[in-house]
Amino acid sequence: MLGQNEQNMKKRMEGRVAANKISMVLFGLATAVGLIVLVLLFYRVLTQGVGYLSLDYILNFPAPYPEEAGIYAGLIGSIFLMIIVAVFAIIIGVATAIYLEEYAPQNRFTDFIRVNIQNLAGVPSIVFGLLGLTFFVYMFSFGYTLLAGGLTMALLILPVIVVAAQEAVRSVPSEIKEASYGMGASKWQTIARVVLPAAIPGILTGAIIALSRAIGETAPLIIVGAATAIYTLPDSLLAKYTVMPIQIYNWTGRPQEEWQYVAGAGIIILLAVLLLMNSIAVLIRNKYQRRF
Repeated sequence: MLGQNEQNMKKRMEGRVAANKISMVLFGLATAVGLIVLVLLFYRVLTQGVGYLSLDYILNFPAPYPEEAGIYAGLIGSIFLMIIVAVFAIIIGVATAIYLEEYAPQNRFTDFIRVNIQNLAGVPSIVFGLLGLTFFVYMFSFGYTLLAGGLTMALLILPVIVVAAQEAVRSVPSEIKEASYGMGASKWQTIARVVLPAAIPGILTGAIIALSRAIGETAPLIIVGAATAIYTLPDSLLAKYTVMPIQIYNWTGRPQEEWQYVAGAGIIILLAVLLLMNSIAVLIRNKYQRRF
């Protein structure tokens, strides 16, 4: 009887080991497929765009000829737009998360708000574009300006930042907060000097993901009137503007093959700006991770 049990246990163990090996192979193949597609995409972009990538390309405005076209207006417009988006989305998102986690009463209405904020994170971007067109462009009379575009994109990424900030604030150990209260600190002092610094790594992780989405979006900005070609830089929040994704989209729609190479160079610049922005955020996040 004992020998039969040992044999059955051995068979079950062998089956589990075999299933583990099969799963490992399948997961490895899935990862390899994703990496291969990513490498091919980078190779395609680099081989198309490197030939047109130069200082003149970065500093030139759009032009009717591929050899004279540049991405300067889109580059500066994207930087200005991301500054507006980051300021509004991060401040409002973190403030909302703090209220929901630290001040709001724990009842069904608060749970209803939390669930709907999570649902908003999955709404298609074109819906936020229509919302921005209705409120910021027409109702508030901002027009087709940089401010209207920035506020629209801030609405787009706001749910992601709120959810990430909630999780970050919730993950702060209660012992740390209780120690702060024990030292005589008020609730706001505890939030400002203990909770927020400890939650910054998680908040910045969500901000990185959200801003990475925002810098590559095209549909909402087309809805709220970003220009496809502009020959001046925005000099105020109410100025006309364009961004790199819209310029790239415009170039890829032209029939001449040379414009595809110009678009490839624009994608390289867009990726470089994205990596630089993310690197700065990661450095700030790592600093606070070491501290707490």
